[in-house]
Amino acid sequence: PFRDFLPRGSGIVTRRPLILQLIFSKTEYAEFLHCKSKKFTDFDEVRQEIEAETDRVTGTNKGISPVPINLRVYSPHVLNLTLIDLPGITKVPVGDQPQDIEYQIKDMILQFISRESSLILAVTPANMDLANSDALKMAKEVDPQGLRTIGVITKLDLMDEGTDARDVLENKLLPLRRGYIGVVNRSQKDIDGKKDIRAALAAERKFFLSHPAYRHMADRMGTPHLQKQLTNHIRETLPSLRSKLQSQLLSLEKEVEEYKNFRPDDPTRKTKALLQMVQQFGVDFEKRIEGSGDQVDTLELSGGARINRIFHERFPFELVKMEFDEKDLRREISYAIKNIHGVRQVTGLFTPDLAFEAIVKKQVVKLKEPCLKCVDLVIQELINTVRQCTSKV
Repeated sequence: PFRDFLPRGSGIVTRRPLILQLIFSKTEYAEFLHCKSKKFTDFDEVRQEIEAETDRVTGTNKGISPVPINLRVYSPHVLNLTLIDLPGITKVPVGDQPQDIEYQIKDMILQFISRESSLILAVTPANMDLANSDALKMAKEVDPQGLRTIGVITKLDLMDEGTDARDVLENKLLPLRRGYIGVVNRSQKDIDGKKDIRAALAAERKFFLSHPAYRHMADRMGTPHLQKQLTNHIRETLPSLRSKLQSQLLSLEKEVEEYKNFRPDDPTRKTKALLQMVQQFGVDFEKRIEGSGDQVDTLELSGGARINRIFHERFPFELVKMEFDEKDLRREISYAIKNIHGVRQVTGLFTPDLAFEAIVKKQVVKLKEPCLKCVDLVIQELINTVRQCTSKV
C-alpha cells in the first residue's frame, strides 16, 4: 500500500530537514525520535505531527531551522533506506525568515549532500531554464564527476504548449552520468481532493505513453523508474559500504584490545604521549612554514609566508636603499690601481687582483647590515611560529 504523509502546500512547506528511515518489519507503523513512546498507525496523524513539530521549533510564520525531524517508518513493503527531505532553495525572505535565508538553506543542504554515501536527487521543474537550476549547481559542487547525482525533472505537464523537455531527458542539454528522470506528481488540487497515489501513477504512465516527445522513452520515465534507480544505487554501494564497516569494526576491536590492559600510570604510555606531542609539534611547525596548515589565517601573514615576504620584499628594499655614487667608486678604483703599481707605469688590460679584491671587499661590507637585519627578522618570525606551535604542548 502507498502512504501519503509528507506535508504539501504553497510556499516553503519543508522548513526543517526530515530524516525518514524506512525499516523492513512485519507490522506497519511510524515513530518520531521526539516522541518515541508513541506508535503512529494513522499516516494522516504522521503528517499533522510533522507540521506541528516544524512549528514548535520554527514558529508558524515561515521560519526555518537546521534541526532535523527524525521519522522512522516500519513496514513489510519497504527497503531499508534513509531518505532526507530538504527545504527548497529560496532567495527572498518572507514572514519570520532571516535576511540570509538563501545561504542558511544552502548550508543546511550541503551538510547532507556532501556525504559520499548519499545519492543526490537534484529536482528541477521543467518550466524553468535548466541552466538556472540551483539544485544542479549545488550537486556539481559536491559531486563534480556526477557519480551520485540523478536529475529529476518535474512539472512536465505544465510546460507551455509547443515546448518539451526532450533534450534534457535524453541527457543532451546538460549531461549527467546517471541521466535525468521525468516525473509527473499530483497537483495541489489532486492532493486536496484526496486523489489516490495509484491513480496518480497510472495518470503519470499514461502521460508519458501518449506524449509524442516522450513516448519513445516512457519506460525510462516516471516515479517507478526512479524507485528502480534508487534500488540499483543501493546494490552498487552495498559492497563498498560493507567493506568500510568491516575495516571500521577491525579498527575498533583493535582499540578495545588496547584499552583492556590500560594502566594510567604506565611510564611507557607517558613516553608515547610525549613523543606524539613532539611529533605533532614538528608536523605543525612544518605546516606553518611550508604553507599547508589546516587553519588559514586571513587577517595577517605568518610563518612561511612572512619569511617569503622578508626575503623577496623587505631585503631587496633594504638593498635598494643603500647609497651608491658611481663617480666616487670610479675614483676609488683608479686610486687602488695606481697605489698597487706605485712608481711603475700603469699598463695592461686587466685590473690587478689586489685592487679588485680591495674594492669588492669594501662594497661587500656594505651588504652586511641589511643581511643581518634580514636574518634577525627571519629568526623573530621562526620564534613566533615555534611559540604558536608550542601552545598545544
